[in-house]
Amino acid sequence: MTENGSEARAATAVLAGASTVFIWGMSSAERLRRQLARAGVQDVRADAEGVSPDADVMILRLDWAYEQRLIDELAIRPGVALVAGGAAAAANVKGAQAAEAVAEIGAGRVPDGLEALDSEGLAGSYNRKLRKREIAYLIPLDERSVAEVEARSFAGSYKGVTDVVTKYVWPRPAKAVTKWCAEREITPNAVTYLGLALMFLALFLFWNGNFLLGLIPAWIMTFLDTVDGKLARVTMTSSKFGDVLDHGIDLIHPPFWWIAWIWGLPKAGFEVPHADLMIWIIVGGYIVQRVFEGAFIRLWGFHMHVWRPFDSFFRLITARRNPNLVILTALTLVGRPDWGMILVCAWIVLSLVVHLAQLVQAMILSRHARLVSWLDAA
Repeated sequence: MTENGSEARAATAVLAGASTVFIWGMSSAERLRRQLARAGVQDVRADAEGVSPDADVMILRLDWAYEQRLIDELAIRPGVALVAGGAAAAANVKGAQAAEAVAEIGAGRVPDGLEALDSEGLAGSYNRKLRKREIAYLIPLDERSVAEVEARSFAGSYKGVTDVVTKYVWPRPAKAVTKWCAEREITPNAVTYLGLALMFLALFLFWNGNFLLGLIPAWIMTFLDTVDGKLARVTMTSSKFGDVLDHGIDLIHPPFWWIAWIWGLPKAGFEVPHADLMIWIIVGGYIVQRVFEGAFIRLWGFHMHVWRPFDSFFRLITARRNPNLVILTALTLVGRPDWGMILVCAWIVLSLVVHLAQLVQAMILSRHARLVSWLDAA
């Protein structure tokens, strides 16, 4: 720890050995440089020459693939060697020891005086950012392991608690499209902009009562919403602007789609006797749900959807964009888009009742014990 209480962080990294393998269109060296930059390490070298004797120096072998959590943790853990299967893959040492440590790590040996930790020992088993329990991967890197590394890194970019479509339908095609984009250096923001255009196209078609036609760009947009985030994570090209753009679109557009759908029903020949009530349910339900979620995080420090196993299950089907689109698609395919919107409104109300119950239960239980996510519990 530094004097002001923040964590001390290695400022220099040495990349040891060599690798000719490419992952997601990047060389091993380029991938590690991007990972180190995300961990706040900008001084990346090929050897330890000229390193300050008192500096904390990270040493990483190029013939290993590291999950980002391992890089982040190793950067703030001096005196530690990262090992797998009895072989050393990386370390954080003092500059005075760096030259010798590079040789030792390059040979797969743990330098004298370092604490040897495996992936779980260094980074734990719970990924709070992505809301899932998973030990960070550390994989020897060669031509035969590229597919495994890409599969693990892609899976590692996925939230463990999300809706049923994102969790079970999109992963396989999204991985293929992410790979295609990465190899052609298509940026995540470019994918987001395409999704934005499709979002407006779907809105226009819904507004005019062209529901089946509008569902096509709507579903493609939701698919690209998965791809852009995964592309940013696996290629380490995320940015604050891109994150704000992506999450801003996600946050704002769903209720406008449902309102456009209601306004489009008369144009498609369907009566909407309670249109005003339906719009109030959509807008009010969307706002209240977000308030519930925000209040839970503010009060107890984690998302309500990862509190208990039931809460994580209910996140699969709660009245968010993708589950609502499933309802609308199913009813539109049988010729009743009006019934589809009635069911969506009913599901919004029922989901709010469940979330209110979650919030009340948490308030009662928190009086007697500290609330902990079931994914984070020992």
